Amino acid sequence: MKITTITVFQVDLPLVEGNYAWSEGKSVSVFDSTVVAIGTDAGITGYGEVCPLGPVYLPAYANGVRTGIAEIAPRLIGEDPTQLLALNRTMDHLLKGHPYVKSAIDMACWDITGQAAGMPVCHLLGGRYGADVHLYRAISQRPPAEMARNVAGYRAEGYQRFQLKVGGDPNEDIARIRAARAVLHPGDKLIADANTGWLMHEAARVVNAVRDVDVYIEQPCASYEQCLAIRRRTALPFVLDEVIDSVDMILRGAADGAMDVVNLKISKFGGLTKIKQARDLCVSLGIAMTLEDSWGGDIVTAAIAHLAHSTPPEFLFTSTDFNSYVTQSIADGAPQRVNGRMAASEQPGLGIQPRMDALGDPVLRFA
Repeated sequence: MKITTITVFQVDLPLVEGNYAWSEGKSVSVFDSTVVAIGTDAGITGYGEVCPLGPVYLPAYANGVRTGIAEIAPRLIGEDPTQLLALNRTMDHLLKGHPYVKSAIDMACWDITGQAAGMPVCHLLGGRYGADVHLYRAISQRPPAEMARNVAGYRAEGYQRFQLKVGGDPNEDIARIRAARAVLHPGDKLIADANTGWLMHEAARVVNAVRDVDVYIEQPCASYEQCLAIRRRTALPFVLDEVIDSVDMILRGAADGAMDVVNLKISKFGGLTKIKQARDLCVSLGIAMTLEDSWGGDIVTAAIAHLAHSTPPEFLFTSTDFNSYVTQSIADGAPQRVNGRMAASEQPGLGIQPRMDALGDPVLRFA
């Protein structure tokens, strides 16, 4: 099988809540997502999606996705999309770094491979575990009482895991954590995610002030070394996210005892091929994972579902359903949350059918 066409679409994804805010005053109201369609000489078309969380979260931005794809796509025509490791090596040879650029291409090739094999992607990623997977809900940074109300509202919809966006003023963050925990039930999981927003003295103060609260602390500071120092000053369970961008960092964190959980994002690793390697390494090391992406719509959510559903349940800390955060649907067949859980499609490939009217006219095409 050979790649014959690569077509690129740009789509805006407005937020249901109107605005998503996190540490250091950062916020987004409309996400700029890129969808890639890869056509083949076998008549199979695969789809992928990548959606950076604005230009100020990770070293990735939406226009950079499309610029990078324009750099490598012409030289992928004629390659076999089912030879996933070989294709990734080719992309890495054509463009050093910039893994987020390659993510949607890799995702589309997994979709093609699943369709060609007549199997859902989760089967190819390792097999389907159970009926569905737990989801978390990200709680946008607001005043403490408002965040607690939002937590209670989403808990009523079935969610039992909550990622509380902190990383602001330490006094408010302490109040946010306590207010959110107060409305939860025993067994519910609360993650205070600072998204690198605290300085070390602020992080030390917060973890000390909430040491009696049942809460996880996620990525308190900007650097790995700073996070490790805070980790060593608290008994609270600890999650690393932004600094975990390679298998090398997973191995380093495991050797240092730097985390109890890691957050792995598909596009930060460059697609499903490489995040599968990271996921499998974490399983071997005994490290639980949040499996997700930086953001996205129906296609990203489908890929997350396949990755999460193919992960042994004891190692899947949580996952997420980004398509429920946005007002625009871009594909049919994507997972839909039910009581705070979702399941991967049982159809071949990712199991989605793009809504071409929602995607609009292509912005790039290579043949």
